[in-house]
Amino acid sequence: MIHPTAIVDPTAEIADSVEVGPWSFIGPGVIIDEGTIIEPHVVVRGPTRIGKRNHIYQFSTVGEATPDLKYRNEPTELHIGDDNVIRENVTIHRGTVQDKSLTLIGNKNLIMAYVHIGHDSVVGDNTILVNNAALAGHVVVGDWAILSGYTLVHQFCKLGAHSFSGMGTAIGKDVPAYVTVAGSPAQAKTINLEGLRRRGFGSHAINEIRRAYKIIYRQGLTLDVAIERLENMVSQTPEIQLLIDSLRNSERGIVR
Repeated sequence: MIHPTAIVDPTAEIADSVEVGPWSFIGPGVIIDEGTIIEPHVVVRGPTRIGKRNHIYQFSTVGEATPDLKYRNEPTELHIGDDNVIRENVTIHRGTVQDKSLTLIGNKNLIMAYVHIGHDSVVGDNTILVNNAALAGHVVVGDWAILSGYTLVHQFCKLGAHSFSGMGTAIGKDVPAYVTVAGSPAQAKTINLEGLRRRGFGSHAINEIRRAYKIIYRQGLTLDVAIERLENMVSQTPEIQLLIDSLRNSERGIVR
């Protein structure tokens, strides 16, 4: 299952069912679980843990040290969950000691060609990062978020669950859950209606999320007052709590 031209460090822990293609490099401190496929010309450096049934395509670099000027070769880590697809020329960097020393990728994500995931970023589950999307350091991407091609995300930004960015969006503030943003700089446009429908949200929940969006963005309220009004909706629409949490967790302020 390991091609004879691949270079695999003897300390790497690789499950028997892992496939490693020609001329790939697996460095020390790397752990790869069963069913994962590493295509040709992939570089995996450690400390990195890769879960089950991932598929990493050619010319990707996974677990490389960050170019952050504060980095001093500390043994920081990258953890990747299960069932992710990482396409060609993706770069994913390990964390820094200034944060949690960890970059974290969840499960069932589609990370398309030329995507960059910077140090200390956290990507949830079931996300799609389209070609050439780039996350600076310390970025958090919530479950089911979609970043269209050439989306740029400034360091320390948080993108809420089920959010969506249009092509070429430049994000410099936090994006609340369910919200669609577009432009450079990013502006809030509407809710991610099509995404919510595809994920089985009912008409009542969608209508209430749309109403919550208008409370935040169309009534001229301060964020604190908007959150108070949203709290009154949670008993009838529990999905609103996710939106409230994303607003409360914002540290950079939200995209307007």
